[in-house]
Amino acid sequence: MSDPRNVAHDKKVQQEKEHEKPEAEVAAKSRHGAENAAPAPEKVEEGPSDLEKSVAVLSKLKEMEFHSRANLETLAGLTLMIEDELKQKEFSDPIGALYGAQDGFQTAVAALIETYEAHVESLKAAG
Repeated sequence: MSDPRNVAHDKKVQQEKEHEKPEAEVAAKSRHGAENAAPAPEKVEEGPSDLEKSVAVLSKLKEMEFHSRANLETLAGLTLMIEDELKQKEFSDPIGALYGAQDGFQTAVAALIETYEAHVESLKAAG
């Protein structure tokens, strides 16, 4: 009787040969196929479209406008506190200047949002 280790080894070697044989055939076929076939088209990864990017920009602008309104409300509250409650009139002008600057920003960002929304709508209509 044969040693079981030899039998196991022989079986393993036979399985490896059988496993390698189809791979060699596939490799040979693919070499022949590659010579006759046209090259496969390259995959082009598509990123976000212009519409998706524009919607993201619009969202950020609206977020900025929201925070701008909150800043205006906060500055108005601070103005009342500084002038009426604390009687610190020397700070009312600097707070007023901040309020004016924030109001100018608020007006500008609201106008930009209106214009950019129209642009996004035109992109939606085109797509």
